[in-house]
This record gives sequence, structure tokens and C-alpha cells, in this order.
Amino acid sequence: MIINLRQLLIICVVILTTQVSQAQLGFSHEVGVITGPVQFRSDFGQRFNEENNIGNTGYGIGLIHYINFSYRADCNCYTSDTYFNDHFKLRSEISYNKTKLDHFGRWVDGSQFGIDGQRLRAHSGEANNFDIGMQLEYFPLSIRAFSSHTGGWAPFISLGAHYTMSSPKQFTTFGRDGGPSDNNIFNPDNIYGPWIAASGGEYPINVDPINAWSVVSSIGTRYKLTILSDLMIDLRFQYYFSDWIDGLNHKLPSNKFNDVLIWLNFGYIYYLD
Repeated sequence: MIINLRQLLIICVVILTTQVSQAQLGFSHEVGVITGPVQFRSDFGQRFNEENNIGNTGYGIGLIHYINFSYRADCNCYTSDTYFNDHFKLRSEISYNKTKLDHFGRWVDGSQFGIDGQRLRAHSGEANNFDIGMQLEYFPLSIRAFSSHTGGWAPFISLGAHYTMSSPKQFTTFGRDGGPSDNNIFNPDNIYGPWIAASGGEYPINVDPINAWSVVSSIGTRYKLTILSDLMIDLRFQYYFSDWIDGLNHKLPSNKFNDVLIWLNFGYIYYLD
């Protein structure tokens, strides 16, 4: 994966600076791991076709860090009792997700005997995304009350921004002439004809590494496993400011939106002393 090192360095410096400044103020920290299934909703298949959405399911893993404003690690005491301190946490994350992509639905059904039906059935891809970013989590219930005993629940919602470094892949097993063009995804004779017609001169496939920003929102809850550890589940919606994350960007009305990721993740979080 080729990464824009300058942009990545800027992001890392911002995150590190924020965390160091908060640590100097005495806020406590939490670390954790997350994993779970992802749905990558892209230009593969029709956007609102559930067979397509379920079929294009992969996995994601990540490392997360929280700044807990309600507790001071330097004195083992609570911070000042403000609404912000008792209801917000700042989450930073490094994660990776991978999804094998295929076409599902009536356009690739066996009844489609035409040449374009064959081209579409022969086409597949893969989304490989490395993410780094931050989210602000809001807990409507008291964080202090949740932290004081085991067995409690702490629902939350969050909003933030991530920077995504993607290395998409595209494949085809189709070749019309039986010669060197077989399996060549960049031969226009091997891909779905309407994509070419709707592209306006731009080839609809590009597997160069892609860097893009995205907005991330989630809803979930924590369960207090022990005084120093939580279990977490959340459902994430991630909207990319690009339609090239999967390497495919056709202009057909059936799927004209930017790429989207939906991630149901499960996590374990440990509170640092």
C-alpha cells in the first residue's frame, strides 16, 4: 500500500499532540481492541439490494484509545464535576477492513445469457482499507456512575472523521478473443458495457492506491465487566468522500453514490491506571 506519508504524519502529530496535552491535564486513558463484520456498500451491485449488501460482507479489526475526562490518573480522583467531563470521551483509532466484492441480484442471474451478463458475472473485486481517525463519544448517562460498579450499561453515540488509505483490487475471468486480453480488467471488451457508455470517457476502474477523508458515526453501548474493563458493541456508519474506495466508479443511476461502510464491531476496553 502506498501511503501519502506527509498527510499521515500530520494526522498522527495532531492525534499525539491532543493526547499528550490531555495527559498533562491529568485525564485518564483507556485502550482496547475491536473486531467484527463489515458491509461494504459500493458500486458492486445495486445499493439498496439486500442480497448484494449481505453478500459483500468482510471483516474489520482495530486498536482504539480513549481519553476519559471524568477521572484523573495523576491523583486517582475524579475531575471537576462538569457535564462535559461526565458525558463525553475522545476516541482515537487505527483500524483495517477487508471485503471481497461481487455482484448479486437480477443483473447477474443465470437468466442473463447476453454478453454483458457474462461480463458482470465474471467481475469481482476487493476493498482493503487502512483507517486512522478520531471520534467524540457522547454518553447520555453518567460516566462516573457507570465506572463505580460492575454490571452496568453505558449507551453512547459518536461522531468523527477518519482518513482512509485504500488499496483496491479488481478482477475478471472474462476474455472474448481467447488471447492475451483474457482476464484483463483494463480491456474495455471484458467489462460490463453500460459502464463504458455511462462513464463519459473516464474508464470506470482504477486500482491505484486512494486516500480519502470520511465521516464516521456510530451508536452502541458498553457493559462494565470489571472495574477496570468493559465490553463494547457498536454499529458504525462510515461515509467516504470518494466513490473510488473499491476501485470501481461507474455512473449508472443504480449506484451513483459514494462508497459506504457499515461495521458491527465488538470490543474489549481496559482502563489504564
